[in-house]
Amino acid sequence: MPVPNQPNIADRNFARAAAVGGLSEVELGNIAEHGAQDSTVREFGQRMVSDHSKANNQLKELAAAASIPLPNTPDAEHQRTREQLQKVHGSAFDRAYIRGQVSDHQQTAQLFEYEIGSGQDPQLKGFASEVLPIALQHLEMAQNIDAHLTGAAEPETAIPASAVPATNTPNPR
Repeated sequence: MPVPNQPNIADRNFARAAAVGGLSEVELGNIAEHGAQDSTVREFGQRMVSDHSKANNQLKELAAAASIPLPNTPDAEHQRTREQLQKVHGSAFDRAYIRGQVSDHQQTAQLFEYEIGSGQDPQLKGFASEVLPIALQHLEMAQNIDAHLTGAAEPETAIPASAVPATNTPNPR
């Protein structure tokens, strides 16, 4: 039987997945900040570095307090994404980075919603509740930039995370 206010498996999985995704966001944001052709994409990359660095630091403190070890490098999937992005340049880079950000932030929103509903540790649930609106804002920003890059009409609102199909292994970025 789980001990109240102690991290359960959902909390542990959330913390690890959020850490991997956050590390990747900072890494990819740095690449976009220096390698994007479009100034909007560069600014978005800067924002990802800033916001995700702050969230990563908060998560590290909470995980340490809950005795949850966190990875300190992105996983193999995120490393492959980085390698693929480093092979493209100009507008192709901009489109690939932003489309990845739309997908990543949809998955991140799902992950945070799952923690809010299934987690047990009040600090981790609070963190998820605090950061979810930021992830949704990032999603909306990425969707608007994608529309700008493709010349499509900008969406009025972000796609709700509940409209995104669930995956077996959440992958926040």
